[in-house]
Amino acid sequence: MISVNDKNHPWRESMTVSDLLKDLKDQYPYVVIRVNNKYISKPNFEKILIPDNAIVHLMPMIAGG
Repeated sequence: MISVNDKNHPWRESMTVSDLLKDLKDQYPYVVIRVNNKYISKPNFEKILIPDNAIVHLMPMIAGG
């Protein structure tokens, strides 16, 4: 099990950040995700594995004006 934005989500071996976003069916174009206090940028979403019991924060970009 992992925590995604403070909600439990099933974990599976070899799960990448991209896999997680597909599982969530989240269409938001995230550029950065935080996994256990490590920031992962979009070019690495396919490569980075999420460990069991990880704490994941989906970080939407915010623009101001």
